[in-house]
Amino acid sequence: MLKLCGFAISNYYNKVKLSLLEKGVPFEDEPAYPSQKDEFLAESSMGKVPFLRTDRGILTESQVLTEYIEDAYPEPALFPQDIFERARCRELIQHIELHLELPARRLYGEAFFGGKASDETKQEVEKLLNRGLRSLKHLARFAPYIAGDAFTHADCAAWVHLPLVSQTTKIIYGRDMLEEALPQARAYISMIGERPHAQTVNAARKAAFEARAAAKAAK
Repeated sequence: MLKLCGFAISNYYNKVKLSLLEKGVPFEDEPAYPSQKDEFLAESSMGKVPFLRTDRGILTESQVLTEYIEDAYPEPALFPQDIFERARCRELIQHIELHLELPARRLYGEAFFGGKASDETKQEVEKLLNRGLRSLKHLARFAPYIAGDAFTHADCAAWVHLPLVSQTTKIIYGRDMLEEALPQARAYISMIGERPHAQTVNAARKAAFEARAAAKAAK
């Protein structure tokens, strides 16, 4: 059986977990946390999560895991059959992760973990997010799903990443840049969140946050 290794606070872990649940693929959760220790690097060579244990070995990088899951378990399909539309889904995933989540990630330390980002970093990230959101406005369909009329892997990615962009910009800049650029995003995120498997992922994420807060308070 597949083992998905990571932790429930990780948006990339939750992206893959939601794909597995939506496809009905049997798997087990295996807690794992980023590390640069030699024994961990032997399994995840960059020391990151998530990674996937398969009967043929370990795979890393969330989009690689998504592609493997789709190839190994083709039904129900979470990529369109049409090759151009499949490419559009992949385009959306890559766009959201490279041009929105990755820049916003530079601010997570201050937004969520008590760190501090420089004013220069904040200004640079704001410019990158403006560009990324302008482009997403052009690419996203919301009809009603982000890539069209069917739920796809692109929705698994959008649902875990876009709320972080929204929350981060509200905390750092005092305004929701996602809502400003894409007013329909809020209803879309809510719609995906009503799916039973999304609720399962969200419940585990909330429980992990609560456990983290309790552990921090106990110190």
